[in-house]
Amino acid sequence: MTEEVKAILEQIRPALQADGGDVELVEVTDDGIVKVRLVGACGHCPMSTMTLKMGIERTIKEKVPGIKEVVAV
Repeated sequence: MTEEVKAILEQIRPALQADGGDVELVEVTDDGIVKVRLVGACGHCPMSTMTLKMGIERTIKEKVPGIKEVVAV
């Protein structure tokens, strides 16, 4: 599951980098929680919660069965 999540983050990463930010995978837990760290402009952006939930989480949940949530740490 971790490798699948990494591959999806690689697909998402260029859009985040275009806005001066990035995302780092911290952990994928056994119970389907993906922990990420938003960095650069994304780390302090007021829209980062929307980016996380509506962009990153939605995409990962669509493509990786068993993922329940993506959270920022």
